[in-house]
Amino acid sequence: MKPVVGIIMGSDSDLSVMQAAADILKEFGIHFELTVVSAHRTPLRMVEYAQKAADRGLKVIIAGAGGAAHLPGMVASLTILPVIGVPVKSSNSIDGWDSVLSILQMPNGVPVATVALNAAKNAGILAAQIVGTADKTVAEALAQYKHTMNKEVIEKAGRLKTSGWANDFDQ
Repeated sequence: MKPVVGIIMGSDSDLSVMQAAADILKEFGIHFELTVVSAHRTPLRMVEYAQKAADRGLKVIIAGAGGAAHLPGMVASLTILPVIGVPVKSSNSIDGWDSVLSILQMPNGVPVATVALNAAKNAGILAAQIVGTADKTVAEALAQYKHTMNKEVIEKAGRLKTSGWANDFDQ
């Protein structure tokens, strides 16, 4: 099966963060590709990746980057596909804020959906929601996922209530 989501990162050191996007996409049964594409060290590879992504059948790109974090924005400037940026707290980062702001502060006309610092799982879920607009199976998996989350929170609230540590708002 052809991948519909591309997961790219500026360095293989970002894989420990970006793996969460791959894991959640697997959970939803979404085929993806994963590779390293550096905006600074392999700019021509980045251009080729972004420009050919839609022709290869991708529907969305998740791009993780740390430090200056140019990868998501540069890729977004080169493709019509939605790009989800994952700011990564890297070894050369200023507590991750440089990455967050580099991805978040895009100029008008070049949007990048931005998730929280190191929140690749949320990027995967957002990619699944985008894919799910045209894929009923993925939409149903997302609905089940949200139902399960809801059920887990209600169960946790019940355990707190019965332990005597919390009162519920419905009393």
